[in-house]
Amino acid sequence: MQQVLMTLLEAGDTLDHYRIDATVAHGGMSVLFKATDLNDGRRVAIKVPLPEMESDPVLVERFKREQEIGQTLSHPGVVKTYDGELRSRNYMVIEWVEGRLLRTFLNEERKLPIDRAIKIVLGICDALDYMHKHGIIHRDLKPENVMVDEQDQIKLIDFGVAMKEDARRLTFADPHSPTLGTPDYISPEQVKGQRGDQRSDIYSLGVMLYEMLTGQVPFSGPNPFAVMNERVLNDPKPPRKLNPAISPELQEIVYRALERDPRHRYATASEMAWDLEHQEHVGVDDGERRPALLGRRFPGGRKMLLYAGLALVPVVLFGLMLLLARH
Repeated sequence: MQQVLMTLLEAGDTLDHYRIDATVAHGGMSVLFKATDLNDGRRVAIKVPLPEMESDPVLVERFKREQEIGQTLSHPGVVKTYDGELRSRNYMVIEWVEGRLLRTFLNEERKLPIDRAIKIVLGICDALDYMHKHGIIHRDLKPENVMVDEQDQIKLIDFGVAMKEDARRLTFADPHSPTLGTPDYISPEQVKGQRGDQRSDIYSLGVMLYEMLTGQVPFSGPNPFAVMNERVLNDPKPPRKLNPAISPELQEIVYRALERDPRHRYATASEMAWDLEHQEHVGVDDGERRPALLGRRFPGGRKMLLYAGLALVPVVLFGLMLLLARH
């Protein structure tokens, strides 16, 4: 009963020395509140886990890991998590970030001016480069997890499925535990059940850049299974066909970030940033490794597609079950 009451906080309630000002968002694992620290008057965000999360030791461990990761990082492009103090219950205190979600801008404008999209992506590259050098993989990059202020400066938020490269892999016995990213942005290797590395974040960033430039994500379908299957088997429609203002060099950068095989992808976020800042030096590859430039796709009747699809069914169905449970 105590857990339920503490989770159902309302504006005006206090939690230790924090006054709850408003409910910001409800997630599958926690509730986010805007609050004021009564000790010094600063605004903060407070993430309170749901009661069912606190009864799952694996999810408790993940919440603890998210808090530890947030306390490890100190970068202007990464939301800060404040050190734990003596608290009456399990909750996280996070820097309050002014601005709006990148998703809000995309919903309003559909696609962004090219220069603005590049500026935002360069900010994300800088934050990712810092994180990756500290051994942290975000694993759920998407417009909903990027805050943008009035000067188009960014902050990455929500490290709920982030991972330390040297951390042990958490075992999820509960099929309702969220372990993957979002279907539109998840990398092909994560779809296949692999752990992923910093190149998985770069793939997700490539999807976001594609969306900012064209107004749509590179892969779509009637359900998450179809979206993930499309990502593993096919190439996206060339961005220049959707927005002719995109240069061949910028299109090439998008392709390098979206390579299905991570070995062919940008190895680091700083490499991608360098190309974005020096597009005149980007060579356009129109050879065999760029079937998407020609819009080629696998014919629907090929046996190879059928066999590949059948082989992916168990893995993707499991991933789909987790993703649907999350929402």
